[in-house]
Amino acid sequence: MAALRCASSFWFLSRGSALTSRLTRTAIVELLDRHGLEPSRALGQNFLCDPGTIDKIVRLAGVTATSHVIEIGPGLGSLTIALAESDATVVAVELDRYLIPALREVVDGLGSSPVTIVEHDAMTLDWAAVLDPLAPPDTPWSVVANLPYNVATPLILDLLVAQPRFQTWLVMVQKEVGDRLAAGPGSKIYGIPSVLTAFWGTARVVAMVPPQVFLPQPNVDSALVRIDRHETPPISAPFESVERLVRAGFGQRRKMIRRSLSAFMSSDDIEAAGVDPTARAEQLDLVQWGQLADQHRSAT
Repeated sequence: MAALRCASSFWFLSRGSALTSRLTRTAIVELLDRHGLEPSRALGQNFLCDPGTIDKIVRLAGVTATSHVIEIGPGLGSLTIALAESDATVVAVELDRYLIPALREVVDGLGSSPVTIVEHDAMTLDWAAVLDPLAPPDTPWSVVANLPYNVATPLILDLLVAQPRFQTWLVMVQKEVGDRLAAGPGSKIYGIPSVLTAFWGTARVVAMVPPQVFLPQPNVDSALVRIDRHETPPISAPFESVERLVRAGFGQRRKMIRRSLSAFMSSDDIEAAGVDPTARAEQLDLVQWGQLADQHRSAT
């Protein structure tokens, strides 16, 4: 059993070992101290330090040696280690330049191929420039990440629109965010993220995660959300048309849609779409939003 001792006082064991290398809470503290770092509140940094949770994420994501994986916000590399040890092709995108040296130290030499570390904001990254050299453009990628909670929702929604090659997602988010992404019509938490996510894929909460698995501990519970992209959208209306009406409808969610959508459609148009004008936004499913969008386009 080969093993290499690192300066950070934790062990990286060979892939043939029965054990695997993981960043423990103690190792994370030592790594932060040695690099003169502190978790950034502004960037929503809460580092995973529980090996069981990390292994669960990789298992639920279905990562194998043939997978192509994007990790957004790897931080110090707690999850990156497990992804690399699966021998998947891994791209880790980290915004905080101060963490990059520590991240490189942690993941150097893991897996059968090196982890590609990209210092950039995932919201503005030229993904084609990063991914195309690693795999053909039609290669499906999985997003597996402990997302910074302060940007999770816009990041997911933007990348679902912009990056069709991102076929599956297994992401850690704040519980409230996870519930909203997966919510169905009629629920008080059903809203804009619920409908827009449903346009692109099926979202479901697959596990709950307590604050104790993070350093520092957040003040909220977390959830693991899996999103599987539809092969084709379940409705014919263009996304832009649906999004426009959804945002208007939920912008005044307590009002009947005949009022909240009055700038776009008359009550007669809403009825022509097969939707009750007295319904409220939270009562409409994706199909009904698509019907409204199609009617609006045909009437203009």
